[in-house]
Amino acid sequence: MNELAKAIKLRETGKLEEAQTLLLTLTEQDPQNPSVWYQCAWVHDAMGQESEAIPFYKKSLELGLQGEERQGALLGLGSTYRTLGMYIESKEILEEAMNEYPEKREYQVFLAMAQYNLKEYNNAMEILLRLLAETSVDSGIQSYKKAIEFYSDKLDQIWD
Repeated sequence: MNELAKAIKLRETGKLEEAQTLLLTLTEQDPQNPSVWYQCAWVHDAMGQESEAIPFYKKSLELGLQGEERQGALLGLGSTYRTLGMYIESKEILEEAMNEYPEKREYQVFLAMAQYNLKEYNNAMEILLRLLAETSVDSGIQSYKKAIEFYSDKLDQIWD
């Protein structure tokens, strides 16, 4: 097992300090490996060190992180920005992620949270209502799917 795999295993088994120490060493030993930087960001987030995680997320993306790790880094960075009150940055990165991965609905949920924080309540509600209508297996919601979708962007409209 290589050192990166070992660090991931440590994180997955809750040995966060050990994982963090190893990952910080790996950022020095293998500074061009985007996966190392991503995993380092992830462990910082898991430890409640959100502001310290941001530069690691950004570096992993700058180094060309790809695939599922890139998807995770975009979500992690967007979510971390939001939890730190950096709502505009959160919205921007999550919109970028949605454009890059339109099939990934989780970005929409986190974007709705950032929009809520930005007091963009109508946009946030529209996203969540559409997602609910599209993804719920609840029979009651499905029976009103068309109405939910129709009203999702008309919440302030009064009908005569």
